[in-house]
Amino acid sequence: MNGSFAKRFASISVMVLQAGAVVSPASAQTPAAVVEEVGGGVGGVQFMDYVEPGQVIHLGANDRIVLGYLQSCWRETITGGTVTVGTAQSEVAGGDVARTKVACEGGKMMLSAELAGKSGAMVFRQAPKPQAAALPHPQFTLYGLSPLFEVRPPGTLVVERLDRPGAKAGMALAPGGIYRAKFGEQEIVFKIDPDAKASDAPLIGRLVRLQARH
Repeated sequence: MNGSFAKRFASISVMVLQAGAVVSPASAQTPAAVVEEVGGGVGGVQFMDYVEPGQVIHLGANDRIVLGYLQSCWRETITGGTVTVGTAQSEVAGGDVARTKVACEGGKMMLSAELAGKSGAMVFRQAPKPQAAALPHPQFTLYGLSPLFEVRPPGTLVVERLDRPGAKAGMALAPGGIYRAKFGEQEIVFKIDPDAKASDAPLIGRLVRLQARH
Protein backbone atom coordinates (compact mmCIF):
# COMPACT_ATOMS: atom_id res chain seq x y z
CA MET A 1 0.00 0.00 0.00
CA ASN A 2 1.57 3.30 -1.06
CA GLY A 3 1.51 6.50 0.96
CA SER A 4 -1.02 8.25 -1.26
CA PHE A 5 -3.48 5.38 -0.92
CA ALA A 6 -3.00 5.18 2.85
CA LYS A 7 -3.87 8.87 3.17
CA ARG A 8 -7.08 8.51 1.16
CA PHE A 9 -8.54 5.25 2.38
CA ALA A 10 -9.15 3.34 5.59
CA SER A 11 -9.89 -0.36 5.42
CA ILE A 12 -12.29 -1.45 8.14
CA SER A 13 -10.21 -3.55 10.49
CA VAL A 14 -11.45 -2.00 13.73
CA MET A 15 -14.59 -0.07 14.47
CA VAL A 16 -12.90 3.27 15.13
CA LEU A 17 -10.38 4.39 12.54
CA GLN A 18 -8.03 7.32 12.22
CA ALA A 19 -8.64 8.76 8.77
CA GLY A 20 -6.15 10.51 6.54
CA ALA A 21 -6.29 13.33 4.01
CA VAL A 22 -7.54 12.86 0.49
CA VAL A 23 -5.14 14.01 -2.20
CA SER A 24 -7.34 13.64 -5.29
CA PRO A 25 -7.89 16.72 -7.50
CA ALA A 26 -11.23 18.48 -7.54
CA SER A 27 -13.37 17.74 -10.57
CA ALA A 28 -16.54 19.18 -12.07
CA GLN A 29 -17.61 15.78 -13.38
CA THR A 30 -18.96 12.82 -11.47
CA PRO A 31 -16.45 9.96 -11.67
CA ALA A 32 -17.52 7.10 -13.91
CA ALA A 33 -15.23 4.38 -12.60
CA VAL A 34 -12.52 3.58 -10.11
CA VAL A 35 -9.19 1.94 -10.89
CA GLU A 36 -9.20 -1.37 -9.02
CA GLU A 37 -5.92 -2.78 -10.31
CA VAL A 38 -2.97 -1.63 -12.41
CA GLY A 39 -0.31 -3.89 -13.91
CA GLY A 40 2.71 -3.00 -16.02
CA GLY A 41 3.80 0.51 -16.87
CA VAL A 42 0.45 2.27 -17.10
CA GLY A 43 1.01 6.03 -16.93
CA GLY A 44 -1.31 8.71 -15.63
CA VAL A 45 -3.46 6.53 -13.36
CA GLN A 46 -2.86 4.45 -10.26
CA PHE A 47 -4.73 2.13 -7.93
CA MET A 48 -7.94 3.73 -6.54
CA ASP A 49 -7.90 6.75 -8.86
CA TYR A 50 -11.27 7.87 -10.19
CA VAL A 51 -11.63 8.25 -13.96
CA GLU A 52 -14.17 10.36 -15.85
CA PRO A 53 -16.12 9.94 -19.10
CA GLY A 54 -13.93 10.83 -22.06
CA GLN A 55 -10.66 10.18 -20.26
CA VAL A 56 -8.15 8.27 -22.40
CA ILE A 57 -5.71 5.72 -20.97
CA HIS A 58 -2.92 4.29 -23.12
CA LEU A 59 -1.78 0.75 -22.36
CA GLY A 60 1.31 -1.02 -23.63
CA ALA A 61 0.98 -4.50 -25.09
CA ASN A 62 1.58 -6.11 -21.69
CA ASP A 63 -0.08 -3.45 -19.54
CA ARG A 64 -3.25 -4.29 -17.66
CA ILE A 65 -5.89 -2.25 -15.87
CA VAL A 66 -9.08 -3.17 -14.02
CA LEU A 67 -11.88 -0.58 -13.95
CA GLY A 68 -15.01 -0.77 -11.81
CA TYR A 69 -17.91 1.31 -13.15
CA LEU A 70 -19.88 2.89 -10.32
CA GLN A 71 -23.26 3.23 -12.06
CA SER A 72 -23.41 0.17 -14.32
CA CYS A 73 -21.46 -2.19 -12.01
CA TRP A 74 -19.41 -3.51 -14.92
CA ARG A 75 -15.92 -4.63 -13.86
CA GLU A 76 -13.53 -4.56 -16.80
CA THR A 77 -10.15 -6.23 -17.11
CA ILE A 78 -8.34 -4.58 -20.02
CA THR A 79 -5.01 -5.65 -21.51
CA GLY A 80 -3.22 -3.44 -24.03
CA GLY A 81 -4.63 -0.83 -26.41
CA THR A 82 -6.21 2.55 -25.96
CA VAL A 83 -9.00 2.87 -23.41
CA THR A 84 -11.62 5.61 -23.61
CA VAL A 85 -13.67 5.83 -20.42
CA GLY A 86 -17.44 5.93 -20.92
CA THR A 87 -20.35 6.39 -18.56
CA ALA A 88 -21.22 2.68 -18.30
CA GLN A 89 -18.29 0.91 -19.93
CA SER A 90 -15.06 1.60 -21.82
CA GLU A 91 -14.27 1.68 -25.50
CA VAL A 92 -11.11 -0.31 -26.13
CA ALA A 93 -9.13 -0.03 -29.38
CA GLY A 94 -6.26 -2.41 -30.10
CA GLY A 95 -6.58 -4.33 -26.83
CA ASP A 96 -8.58 -7.03 -25.10
CA VAL A 97 -11.36 -6.45 -22.57
CA ALA A 98 -13.25 -8.91 -20.36
CA ARG A 99 -16.35 -7.64 -18.56
CA THR A 100 -18.06 -9.06 -15.50
CA LYS A 101 -21.24 -7.77 -13.88
CA VAL A 102 -20.77 -7.49 -10.12
CA ALA A 103 -23.03 -6.65 -7.19
CA CYS A 104 -22.66 -2.97 -6.33
CA GLU A 105 -24.59 0.16 -5.50
CA GLY A 106 -21.79 2.56 -6.34
CA GLY A 107 -24.16 5.09 -7.86
CA LYS A 108 -26.20 5.32 -4.66
CA MET A 109 -23.02 5.56 -2.62
CA MET A 110 -21.67 8.43 -4.73
CA LEU A 111 -24.99 10.30 -4.55
CA SER A 112 -25.28 9.84 -0.79
CA ALA A 113 -21.74 11.13 -0.25
CA GLU A 114 -22.30 14.12 -2.54
CA LEU A 115 -25.59 15.16 -0.94
CA ALA A 116 -24.32 14.69 2.58
CA GLY A 117 -21.19 16.70 1.88
CA LYS A 118 -22.96 19.60 0.19
CA SER A 119 -26.32 20.02 1.88
CA GLY A 120 -26.46 17.73 4.87
CA ALA A 121 -29.59 16.17 3.38
CA MET A 122 -28.31 12.71 4.17
CA VAL A 123 -27.17 13.46 7.71
CA PHE A 124 -29.13 11.48 10.31
CA ARG A 125 -29.73 13.17 13.64
CA GLN A 126 -31.43 12.07 16.81
CA ALA A 127 -35.09 11.52 15.99
CA PRO A 128 -37.77 12.87 18.36
CA LYS A 129 -39.77 10.41 20.41
CA PRO A 130 -41.54 8.07 19.75
CA GLN A 131 -39.49 7.43 16.62
CA ALA A 132 -36.19 7.53 18.49
CA ALA A 133 -35.85 3.73 18.54
CA ALA A 134 -36.62 3.29 14.83
CA LEU A 135 -33.75 2.28 12.60
CA PRO A 136 -32.89 4.68 9.76
CA HIS A 137 -33.29 3.20 6.30
CA PRO A 138 -29.93 2.18 4.79
CA GLN A 139 -28.91 4.44 1.92
CA PHE A 140 -27.11 1.67 0.07
CA THR A 141 -25.88 -1.91 0.41
CA LEU A 142 -22.27 -3.08 0.54
CA TYR A 143 -21.34 -6.51 -0.81
CA GLY A 144 -18.22 -7.30 1.21
CA LEU A 145 -17.47 -7.72 4.91
CA SER A 146 -14.45 -5.37 4.76
CA PRO A 147 -15.63 -1.97 3.46
CA LEU A 148 -13.11 0.52 2.15
CA PHE A 149 -13.71 4.09 3.34
CA GLU A 150 -12.50 7.16 1.45
CA VAL A 151 -12.37 10.07 3.86
CA ARG A 152 -11.41 13.73 3.86
CA PRO A 153 -10.03 15.84 5.52
CA PRO A 154 -8.04 14.29 8.45
CA GLY A 155 -10.24 13.18 11.31
CA THR A 156 -11.76 10.23 13.13
CA LEU A 157 -14.11 7.75 11.46
CA VAL A 158 -16.52 5.87 13.73
CA VAL A 159 -18.55 2.86 12.56
CA GLU A 160 -21.29 1.45 14.77
CA ARG A 161 -23.84 -1.29 14.34
CA LEU A 162 -27.44 -0.06 14.59
CA ASP A 163 -29.50 -3.25 14.46
CA ARG A 164 -27.64 -4.75 17.42
CA PRO A 165 -26.75 -1.95 19.86
CA GLY A 166 -23.75 -2.74 21.99
CA ALA A 167 -22.31 -5.25 19.51
CA LYS A 168 -18.57 -5.66 19.99
CA ALA A 169 -16.14 -4.37 17.40
CA GLY A 170 -14.63 -7.00 15.17
CA MET A 171 -12.19 -7.44 12.33
CA ALA A 172 -15.04 -7.64 9.79
CA LEU A 173 -18.65 -6.56 9.63
CA ALA A 174 -21.55 -8.99 9.84
CA PRO A 175 -23.70 -10.21 6.92
CA GLY A 176 -27.10 -8.52 7.04
CA GLY A 177 -25.97 -5.94 9.60
CA ILE A 178 -27.01 -2.28 9.46
CA TYR A 179 -24.26 0.21 10.27
CA ARG A 180 -23.70 3.93 10.60
CA ALA A 181 -20.40 5.50 9.58
CA LYS A 182 -19.82 8.92 11.11
CA PHE A 183 -17.12 11.34 10.03
CA GLY A 184 -17.32 14.85 11.43
CA GLU A 185 -20.95 15.94 11.06
CA GLN A 186 -21.65 13.57 8.20
CA GLU A 187 -23.35 10.24 8.79
CA ILE A 188 -24.08 7.54 6.23
CA VAL A 189 -26.16 4.47 7.01
CA PHE A 190 -25.49 1.30 5.03
CA LYS A 191 -26.36 -2.38 5.08
CA ILE A 192 -24.13 -5.39 4.53
CA ASP A 193 -25.63 -7.84 2.05
CA PRO A 194 -26.83 -11.03 3.83
CA ASP A 195 -24.83 -13.15 1.38
CA ALA A 196 -21.59 -11.17 1.75
CA LYS A 197 -18.54 -13.39 2.21
CA ALA A 198 -15.33 -12.94 4.16
CA SER A 199 -13.22 -13.06 0.99
CA ASP A 200 -12.44 -9.77 -0.74
CA ALA A 201 -15.27 -8.54 -2.94
CA PRO A 202 -14.74 -6.20 -5.92
CA LEU A 203 -13.96 -2.70 -4.66
CA ILE A 204 -16.98 -1.08 -6.30
CA GLY A 205 -19.16 -3.30 -4.13
CA ARG A 206 -17.61 -2.21 -0.81
CA LEU A 207 -16.48 1.38 -1.30
CA VAL A 208 -17.78 4.22 0.91
CA ARG A 209 -16.98 7.92 0.45
CA LEU A 210 -17.20 10.33 3.37
CA GLN A 211 -16.40 14.03 3.47
CA ALA A 212 -16.64 16.17 6.57
CA ARG A 213 -18.78 19.29 6.17
CA HIS A 214 -17.28 22.68 6.83
